Amino acid sequence: MTSPGYFTQPPRFATWLVNLFTVPEEESIVGDLFEEFSQLASQSGVGFARRWYWRHSLKTIAHRFGSAFRDAPGSTTAAVIGGFLLGGLVSGLPDKLLSMVTDRYLAFWSGHFQVYVWVLKGMVIGHLMASLLVGCIVALAAKGREMVATMTLCLLKCAMVGAAFTWVATQRPTGELLQWVLFQCSGPFAILVGGLVVRTRRTAATTVEST
Repeated sequence: MTSPGYFTQPPRFATWLVNLFTVPEEESIVGDLFEEFSQLASQSGVGFARRWYWRHSLKTIAHRFGSAFRDAPGSTTAAVIGGFLLGGLVSGLPDKLLSMVTDRYLAFWSGHFQVYVWVLKGMVIGHLMASLLVGCIVALAAKGREMVATMTLCLLKCAMVGAAFTWVATQRPTGELLQWVLFQCSGPFAILVGGLVVRTRRTAATTVEST
């Protein structure tokens, strides 16, 4: 009699993450993980199998990181560096655009100050869209390594935020510091989302072509 654990599905989120970091030629990785999970679920229980699946999924993702830089060090590194430079270039565009509009329509803003305040608040969206664009471009350049490149760039920028945190903590009140950290971290997160969008669309297109 077959154990009910045999029909248990592995953690979907873990499977989704593994699929994000593997290329179509490596579909056997997910299949091997599922096969081992099913065997462990029937022999040692579902809880044990799920813990095992999560551990090996994270190990697989870590291995993909190393493989991306080992198999294609030039293109992967170039995509990350290019994204970093592009991010520095476009990050100031929303502020420059607002400055140009403000200078041109200064009389209008003087009579509609509340509108100007709302525009300032909306600049956050502008910065997020710029970071999202950077993430998409980096992912497009790093075909097959979209998530590796964008996550590396995300971690690099977050590390810079962390390094600046010590200095900012001595210069601003706690409330302002929290807002500053959230704003600075929102950009790297948007970059990662851009990579996710490109990777998901490419995976969907590949699936359609293969059917």
